[in-house]
Amino acid sequence: QVQLMESGGGLVQAGGSLRLSCVASGTFYSIDELEWHRQAPGKQRELVAHSTSGGSAYYAVSVKGRFTISRDNAKNTVYLEMNSLKPEDTATYYCNAVRVRYSPGGSYQPRTYWGQGTQVTVSS
Repeated sequence: QVQLMESGGGLVQAGGSLRLSCVASGTFYSIDELEWHRQAPGKQRELVAHSTSGGSAYYAVSVKGRFTISRDNAKNTVYLEMNSLKPEDTATYYCNAVRVRYSPGGSYQPRTYWGQGTQVTVSS
């Protein structure tokens, strides 16, 4: 099992910055893919940024150039640095873990886990 705890959300003015953190805990050996998603009121949840244990990263078009995903595998933590924030970035941001290895000799299993979310509000 993997538990994910997000932090770092808050209220910020347009043009400002925030740094979100997500710490993974529980009974596992490693996580291959760690992602950030967001969901605004009345809208579907969308992928914001994606990272792999190998160092690859992918961003939604709407945040590319403004957001940066990074991870500290030793601390089982993924970050989302958000700069030049816009009111349309207002949403609840969720951390997502995909493909988990539960032992050193095991293979990655197709499991997915979600955190509870952290609210980001950008005022104009």
